[in-house]
Amino acid sequence: MGNYYTQIFEKYLKKQEIEKLNKIKNEKVLKFIADSISLCQPDNVFICSDTPDEIAYIKNMAIVSKEESAALLTPGHTFHFDGYYDQGRDREVTKFLVPKGDKLSPALNQIDRDEGLSEIKNLLYGSMKKKTMIVRFLVLGPSNSIFAIPCIECTDSWYVAHSVDLLYRHGYKKFLEIDDKTDIFFTLHSAGELDENMTSKNYDKKRIYIDYIENTVYSVNTQYAGNSIGFKKLALRLAIRKAHNENWLAEHFMIIGVYGPEGRKTYLAGAFPSACGKTSTAMLEGEKILSDDLAYVRNINGICRAVNVECGIFGIIQGVNPIDDPLIYKTITSPNEIIFSNVLVKDGKVWWLDMGCELPDEGINYSGKWFKGKKDENGEEILPSHKNARYTISLNALPNCDEELENPEGVELGGIIFGGRDYRGYVPVQQGFDWVHGIISYGVALETETTFAIVGQEGKYEINIMSIQDFVSIPLGKYIKDYIEFGKNLKKVPLVFGVNYFLKDLKTGNFLNSRKDKHIWIKWMELRVHNDVKAIETPTGFIPRYEDLKILFKNVLNKEYSKEDYVEQFKIRVPENIAKIDRVLKFVSEKIEDAPDEVFKVLKEQKARLIKAKEKFGDYISPEKFI
Repeated sequence: MGNYYTQIFEKYLKKQEIEKLNKIKNEKVLKFIADSISLCQPDNVFICSDTPDEIAYIKNMAIVSKEESAALLTPGHTFHFDGYYDQGRDREVTKFLVPKGDKLSPALNQIDRDEGLSEIKNLLYGSMKKKTMIVRFLVLGPSNSIFAIPCIECTDSWYVAHSVDLLYRHGYKKFLEIDDKTDIFFTLHSAGELDENMTSKNYDKKRIYIDYIENTVYSVNTQYAGNSIGFKKLALRLAIRKAHNENWLAEHFMIIGVYGPEGRKTYLAGAFPSACGKTSTAMLEGEKILSDDLAYVRNINGICRAVNVECGIFGIIQGVNPIDDPLIYKTITSPNEIIFSNVLVKDGKVWWLDMGCELPDEGINYSGKWFKGKKDENGEEILPSHKNARYTISLNALPNCDEELENPEGVELGGIIFGGRDYRGYVPVQQGFDWVHGIISYGVALETETTFAIVGQEGKYEINIMSIQDFVSIPLGKYIKDYIEFGKNLKKVPLVFGVNYFLKDLKTGNFLNSRKDKHIWIKWMELRVHNDVKAIETPTGFIPRYEDLKILFKNVLNKEYSKEDYVEQFKIRVPENIAKIDRVLKFVSEKIEDAPDEVFKVLKEQKARLIKAKEKFGDYISPEKFI
């Protein structure tokens, strides 16, 4: 090591910690650690080399520090509370650091790089005094794979250090092998000053800045995992830029292995905004889960192959109950290593919204001591468990974890799904006419109601391109073009589907589907990938035939499916679809510079087909009219 590193490390590190770093030869890694220590000034530094004893020490320290509590009856379960104002991804304070002369889409939150670096480093200066910096080495994607990206997080939160152990692959050994040419993702996080509840005190100075020039995420005065664990959506922003330069895709994808006739297994990937059914789709009973959130996708010898960036789940717990989500419910109520966050705790048990039973009238939650009717400073009632309460668990703890999780070559994707909360327009499931039509009509045109997973945004409608718009660190026009070109370069192109689990009756406002119905749409997609069933061509895509769905409802859910339900669910709502297209075209024209010509062509052609159908059949058209 050079003199600079030696001086820093000898000042702050014990001998055994220095010995761990002496084995790493990558200069960028050593410089990042030294710079982080010099900036944050921790009292101690713990270098985790992934031994079982060290992993156990981190988990124990999360409890000793009181960032987590093990006061639960079920073995392996702990709980953690984020601050009252730190309950979700915070768009307002999450920004790209953009250097002078560079330009991102105006739809993305950004700040001048020099100004942003100065601000975030001032906030981080001395932030770890009287605390320990924990250094974690991790790998995104399976190790020893073309997909793998080594990453490192320096944090002063034992909760964060414990969480990454469940969510990512250990990487210390990988860091002993890499040279200075290897791309590495870096994260520096400090929870900042903590209050008596061990939560970030200065939430008004919360900042999450992404420096794509140095592949570094800075995060301060926050503990919520989506803000503090740099390798969730934050590093996705870095991966998107790397993927653009190397001609692959970094995506907000779940991946499910779906069983078809005679035991065959077909992999489907799906992009859904938070709280729109992504994890519950990935966890469908009887199928295999490979990923619930993030995936890297590559063209390997003309085949579209994908891996899970992570190896764990940071899942929304609201609505998980033994009827609608039996597999998830059983898993998270059984002895496993699980971190629950922002739930209600009472009598040694965790409780959450819509869990299928009555909740206690009092307990402790993210607001402190809680009782029914408790209100915040604004007079708003505080719910017993936050709507964005979470559970963190390793995928290997799940009985349906796919055996290909660590396959270095990934899995072949037979289909890609896009879905959001569209109460008014799209049918429950449809298939694109081809790759370009599907990507644009269902991906670029993905419109959804925002949810509690984003601070201050619940209940607002927005365009959310590919369910990844917030995270795109290149111009959106380039991102869409990359997608289109990726499909054109494949020898075997996945089918593209659009789903809408949230379609409502326009008169009553009631949902037209049950939560379990999504399993039918997934099974239909599997059959379509292998051309086992025919479909009906409509102005917006191919939709299922009634006779095929009737069989699937009976075989999968043991449920009778009426023709009346089919007609109501799959009728084409012409006015709502045209209005949707107009909103998307306006958004693309105003917010996306250099949008590919295909976007305008595909959407205008779809609008023309809808107008033609309206002239022939009226505003609301039964699917039977297209047979």
